[in-house]
Amino acid sequence: MIVFAVTLAVLAYVDRVAISQAAGPMSRDLDLSKSEMGLVFGAFALSYALFEIPSGWLGDRIGPRRVLLRIVLAWSAFTALTGAALNFASLSLTRFLFGAGEAGCFPNLTKAFSLWIPGAERARAQGIMWAFARWGGAFTPPLVMFAFEFMSWRAAFAAFGAVGLIWCFAFARWFRDRPADHPSVNAAELALIGTPDSVATHAGAPWRRLIASRSVWLLCIQYFCVSFGWYFYITWLPTYLQEFRRLSAADAARLAIFPLLFGGFGSLISGAVSSRYPAARRAVAIAGMLGAGVLIMLVMRIAPAFPAMLVMGLASFANDLAVPAAWHACMDIGGRFSGTVSGSMNTMGNLAGFLAPVFGGFLLDRTHGDWNLLLYVMAAVYAAGALCWPWIDSRESL
Repeated sequence: MIVFAVTLAVLAYVDRVAISQAAGPMSRDLDLSKSEMGLVFGAFALSYALFEIPSGWLGDRIGPRRVLLRIVLAWSAFTALTGAALNFASLSLTRFLFGAGEAGCFPNLTKAFSLWIPGAERARAQGIMWAFARWGGAFTPPLVMFAFEFMSWRAAFAAFGAVGLIWCFAFARWFRDRPADHPSVNAAELALIGTPDSVATHAGAPWRRLIASRSVWLLCIQYFCVSFGWYFYITWLPTYLQEFRRLSAADAARLAIFPLLFGGFGSLISGAVSSRYPAARRAVAIAGMLGAGVLIMLVMRIAPAFPAMLVMGLASFANDLAVPAAWHACMDIGGRFSGTVSGSMNTMGNLAGFLAPVFGGFLLDRTHGDWNLLLYVMAAVYAAGALCWPWIDSRESL
């Protein structure tokens, strides 16, 4: 189960991060301004946010197997079609549809974890999955630059889209919504996995209780704050390195590895600590968000590009201390409705993913490239997110 989650997380981040590295040649070929490129970045996150709750709810309703297959087939098709864009309108529409296709990926993986992973191991499973998701994104910039040596950005997107079909074939053959339906699972494994609230798939979501839950609302708000800062790393970072730090495209691609690489280690550590010491989850998340804000402000005071990016990598490390903790809280609060709760939280995260790059593009256009002002805003949003965690109670199960 974790192997399929890890490989899918890597694919998801390769396909969504590739466009940040391709932003330069795309903008030149399609004659796009920064504001327009920011809207293209945001189109993915907007549709991802809009379809996240329906896709998470559908996984609770019919099981994650069919939903994940639909998701990966759709996003692979629209990744490939990104390479066929002719102008701003067609590129924006394709990325919007790509986001709609990918929506629900992580809520349905979370749902699958709640069905397949024993309760004491779920935080560690989330940490492993998010670590590899970050590492997949970390190595996408040099991967894209390598691909550009042999093909155009259009052909590269077609190649990235084709990989998802292989995952779908293997997943369809192996995965079952219920471990009891898998021929290789024995009675002792079922006894280890099963809990009373985690094996029911065909259930209607308790919308009234979800909407009335203070902890669910605060989870959503803090995840908006986490994602607002984090989306900088997968949208504007290569442009920041080339324009503000005056690096070549190849040097920018190498240094762009650090934030997502370090973030992966943050996810692993957070997952391990939350699994071993559940009571420490809140403290880890608060320390991570406050640390991310402080380190982002420190980046602005460092002139050389290499140490500045090391510090930005540490900011991403701190950012990702909060991520597995949040997703594990969704499983605790959601129970058999974990797909719906995590979909709700990730909706707010991707609403931030829409607003952050669009806001960044307009801010940069109107301030003639004041990158430090954008980083100050990121730091302030991190601080706001840290204020949510003292009042999130994972024992409030729906």
